[in-house]
Amino acid sequence: MQEQQSTSPDMLQYEALFNHASMGIVVLDNKGMIRSANPYALKLFGYEPGELTGKAIEVLIPQRYHHRHVGHREGYTHHPNNRPMGLGMDLFAIKKDGTEFPVEVSLGNYQDKGEVSVIAFVSDISIRKRTEAQIEKMNAELEATVVQRTRDLQLTLDELKTSRGRLQELHLYQKALLDNAGVMIIATDEHGIIRLFNPEASARLGYDEAEVIGKASITLLHAPDQESDADLFNTLVAGSEQGLHEDAEYNYITKDGVVFPVSLTISAVKDEQGKVTGFVAVAIDIAARKQAEKELHKALEKEKELNELKSGFVSMASHEFRTPLSTILSSTYLIEKYIKTEEQPSRDRHLGRIKSSVAMLTEILNDFLSVGKIEEGKIQVRPAEFDIHETVESVIEEVRHNLKKQQGIHYTHEGEAVFILDVSLLKHILMNLLSNAGKFSPENSTIEVRTSCHNKQFLLAVKDHGIGISKEDQQHLMERFFRGANAANIQGTGLGLHIVSKYAELMHGKVTCNSEIGKGTEFIIVFQAKQNGE
Repeated sequence: MQEQQSTSPDMLQYEALFNHASMGIVVLDNKGMIRSANPYALKLFGYEPGELTGKAIEVLIPQRYHHRHVGHREGYTHHPNNRPMGLGMDLFAIKKDGTEFPVEVSLGNYQDKGEVSVIAFVSDISIRKRTEAQIEKMNAELEATVVQRTRDLQLTLDELKTSRGRLQELHLYQKALLDNAGVMIIATDEHGIIRLFNPEASARLGYDEAEVIGKASITLLHAPDQESDADLFNTLVAGSEQGLHEDAEYNYITKDGVVFPVSLTISAVKDEQGKVTGFVAVAIDIAARKQAEKELHKALEKEKELNELKSGFVSMASHEFRTPLSTILSSTYLIEKYIKTEEQPSRDRHLGRIKSSVAMLTEILNDFLSVGKIEEGKIQVRPAEFDIHETVESVIEEVRHNLKKQQGIHYTHEGEAVFILDVSLLKHILMNLLSNAGKFSPENSTIEVRTSCHNKQFLLAVKDHGIGISKEDQQHLMERFFRGANAANIQGTGLGLHIVSKYAELMHGKVTCNSEIGKGTEFIIVFQAKQNGE
């Protein structure tokens, strides 16, 4: 009897914690049958004391989830571990009256007489979604709940006085709840000095019980430079003294100085006269949930970008495809009319128009495919040594037949003969710049190309004497689908310079543009040789 009496204060403390906890606690056997539920859980689900005992846990879960939940429950029983339930998923519970509500659930387990028992910590998160107009009503209900819990606690204490034979069993039972909970539980006296520090709190925060119990204030866990967190904590404490039990996002700091987010609820422990004798802080580590939310946000942003790209392509394609397709259709129709041998020049002329239109369509599709690969990160840079003069001349020769009447290209090079870059990407850049120079320059004009290679630096410049680009438009040249204000009537996709900038960026190049309306444009790209180890 003396041993039982010596543990009586601890037992009363654990019993008080169990009955004062501001979240639902439901204990199950290894078959999913409810062994006990704390007053908060009974209130949460609308049941009377003892009404849930012996019933399957599925009574608290909407019917449509029963079949799936049974499998999950059995799997957890075979491989128990303390963890949040349904991370990244929306969980729902059901009250006795059939009302569904959203919840967060953390699972813990312990061994009882050789069998696994499961502890479910259930939080109703529908409060977060209520409006301010509903908060006053919620406060009134929570105050009523505090009164009810006080009555339940008194009833339990009275029962313990008449049932001391169960004291040790209940002590071990509730100690198992705290020791195996998947949440951090810290109890303090009325001055904030830590009196209880459960194993989960010790594991997550890095302190041994001996380091903090009776010696440290709970403010030890507050990051010293986070004033907003301190204000929030004081607000939660003040609210708990008034019977309010709201949960809030808060930051804990470990012994090693690592800050991590938690969902924190603080409850005031009161004596029979209603005087506050201490506080209980229940915290759930939500770092994984926050990271999942961050990853989801990134994925949504990426999806948004891809949708914008698709939308831009549809808009561009509907406009740019119309002209070449109309040309192909009309030329095909006219070719059918030319049936005489002496009409071969006319047929050749229309075949040329068809080939030119097909080439235009191919260019549009290639540009869009290139943008798609860039956005998906599928462009691989394969640097290799190449002959500068030979490479540039080959591109010029390829582009020459697409120039306007009497247009010419003048090329000069100075400096070293070789450099190291991805030749394929460089050719695409030069071909795009030459194509633009020819497209936006008049007939009988000269396009100037110059390259230089000195001191591990390679410069490529393409200059035309065409329509030029305004200062305002130069700020947006490298954006997808952008067309200059004075280029609206000239065929183009608005993707070429975007691709040029991205390819140059992949090879650590810098693009600059010098242009003036009516006086032409010069694009200059400077590449630096990669250093060893880069």
